[in-house]
Amino acid sequence: MKTRVLGRTGATISEIGFGAWQIGGSWGDVSEEDGKRALNAALDNGVTFIDTADVYGDGRSEKIIAAVLKERGGEKPFVATKAGRRLNPHVADGYTGANVEAFIDRSLKNLGVETLDLVQLHCPPTDVYYRPELFGALDKIAAKGKIRHYGVSVERVEEALKAIEYPGVATIQIIYNIFRQRPHDLFFAEAKRKNVGIIVRVPLASGLLSGKIGKDTVFAADDHRNYNRHGEAFDVGETFAGVPFEAALEAVEELRRLVPADVPMAQFALRWIVAQEAVSVVIPGARNAGQAQSNAAASALAPIGGATMEAIAALYERLIKVHVHQRW
Repeated sequence: MKTRVLGRTGATISEIGFGAWQIGGSWGDVSEEDGKRALNAALDNGVTFIDTADVYGDGRSEKIIAAVLKERGGEKPFVATKAGRRLNPHVADGYTGANVEAFIDRSLKNLGVETLDLVQLHCPPTDVYYRPELFGALDKIAAKGKIRHYGVSVERVEEALKAIEYPGVATIQIIYNIFRQRPHDLFFAEAKRKNVGIIVRVPLASGLLSGKIGKDTVFAADDHRNYNRHGEAFDVGETFAGVPFEAALEAVEELRRLVPADVPMAQFALRWIVAQEAVSVVIPGARNAGQAQSNAAASALAPIGGATMEAIAALYERLIKVHVHQRW
C-alpha cells in the first residue's frame, strides 16, 4: 500500500482509504458483522484512513468503527467524520458554532475518542461558505482540543474553491472519478498550491465503475441507487455520480475495452484516480471483506498508460461531459 500526506494536516495515510457509508446504511442490507469484516479486511491490507459521518446509519457507522478499532488495539488509523446533515431542516442558518460543536460531541462519544482527527462540514448549503464566523467557530473548537483538523465535504467545484480561501480548512472532500473529471481542471492545482488535502469520494460512481451493474440490476428499497436516482433525497450527484443510468451503462461498456483483462474494473477506476498527484486519498466503500481487499489492492497496480488515459478522456468528452461537467 502506497502512502501520501494529507495536506497540511501532515498525516501520512494510505492512498486507498475506506469509505464507511455502506456499513452505516443507505446501501441495502449490510449486516453489522459484514461491516466489521469489511473494515477489518481493509485495515489488514494496509488501509490507514477511514471516512465516516454522523448520519451514516444515525451513528451506526461511527460505532462500528469504534468497536473494530478497540478490538484490534495497536496503532490507530486516521479517522475522519462529518457533521451538519443532522440538521432538520438542512439549511445554512443551522450551521452555527453551537450546533456543529454539539454534533462533534456526539461523534466523539460514538467513536470513543477524546479528539477527532478530522471533522468535515457535510455538504453544507452554498451560503455556509460565505459565513466566516462558522470557520472561526471551528478554530475555537479545535483550540479546545475536540478536533485536530477540519475540512469541508463539497458538492461543487466552486464550493471547494471558496472553502480553501479559509486558512483553517485543511482538507476538501469531493466527487472525482472517470465520470466526474472537472475537479482536475482547476481545483486540484489550487488545492496543491495551498497544501490542502484532497479526499476523493464516490470513486466508483456508486458501483457503476465496477462493471458489475447492468440495466436489469435490482436495488433494494433502502438503497439510494433506487430511491435517489433523480435527487429525491439528496444531491443527485451522489448517486451514480449524477450520470443518467442508461448513458452511464453505455460508457461503462466502452470503458470495459480499455481495462486489462486481468484487472478488475473497480481497481482500474481507483488507479485512474490516484494517478493525480494532488489526490491525498480515495475512499471506496465496501459491503464485504472481499470488496475491501480488492479495493486496497488497487494501490499495487502499474500506472495506466498514456494512450489509455487519453482514450478515457475522450470517452468522457463524448459520452459523459454534457450530463455533469457544468452542473458540479
